[in-house]
Amino acid sequence: MAAWKKKGGLEKYYERIVNGMLERGYDRAFADSIFEQIKGFGEYGFPESHAASFALIVYASSWLKCHEPEAFLAALLNSQPMGFYSPSQLVQDAQRRGVSALPVDVTVSGWDSSLVSETGTARPAVRLGMSLLRGMKDGAAERIEIARAVRPFSNVNDLARRAELDRKDLRVLAEANALAALAGNRREALWQSIAAVPDRDMLAAAAVEDETPELGVPTEGHEIVADYRSTGLTLGRHPLALLRPQLLANRLMPAATLRTYRDGRLARGCGLVTVRQRPGTANGVLFLTLEDETGNVNVIVWQSVFEKQRKEALGASLLGVYGTWQC
Repeated sequence: MAAWKKKGGLEKYYERIVNGMLERGYDRAFADSIFEQIKGFGEYGFPESHAASFALIVYASSWLKCHEPEAFLAALLNSQPMGFYSPSQLVQDAQRRGVSALPVDVTVSGWDSSLVSETGTARPAVRLGMSLLRGMKDGAAERIEIARAVRPFSNVNDLARRAELDRKDLRVLAEANALAALAGNRREALWQSIAAVPDRDMLAAAAVEDETPELGVPTEGHEIVADYRSTGLTLGRHPLALLRPQLLANRLMPAATLRTYRDGRLARGCGLVTVRQRPGTANGVLFLTLEDETGNVNVIVWQSVFEKQRKEALGASLLGVYGTWQC
């Protein structure tokens, strides 16, 4: 509307549009209705207020990610679920940009992810919150925070008793390695968490004197798998880093290498499937995002390929792809 007025008003554009349609055989009533639709779209479809507010959000988000990446990461993690980007993608991207992320720890973590000071560093770190733990209830997390504020927990039994946690709550914490400060590795924590809550059967009153056995420390691979099962992300090495020698032997390149390819080159890649989208307006096209230790690759799966590989496209958590690279 503003542009039309500056160039002579609506009359000028009315004459051009309507007269042009009349010359092509349309009747005036139809031409007038088309012009009214165009005018309404120009006034409302993309209003300046919408453009200005969106531009402000983009600018503020970009500034925050550039200058305060730790706060940016914490805010996005606390906004989950947010659709397109998973917590794993957010953490991986932040770590590649120098952000320090700390694991969930029942002795210090709250429900939300937060900023904490790290000794000897100028930048804060992001302490992951208990909201990221699969199966964790906000009520249990709140009781943990309240009890912890009175005095620190001395062991798993003390935690279970004062925070009124049941075996399911403790199992969630143990499997996420959130009890490491109180009980050691995941296996030891799981053993202690089971013993921390008394049975309610006929032997509940029986005295039990049981020492935690020496359980083997989980391998790096087991730790990574457990991380993904419990929180959907890992702060250790990316699982694809462990598989890289085998992937390279099969000519499956990392994302960082693929990004150097020229447009139109044949490419092979592999990664964890972090996003699957198949919009109704995409005519059967499936959009995937694959994540490896160096970044993300977006994949377009055409309908003909999707129908041949439906099971893998919809069900695989680790996927190898082969196709034409587009810049």
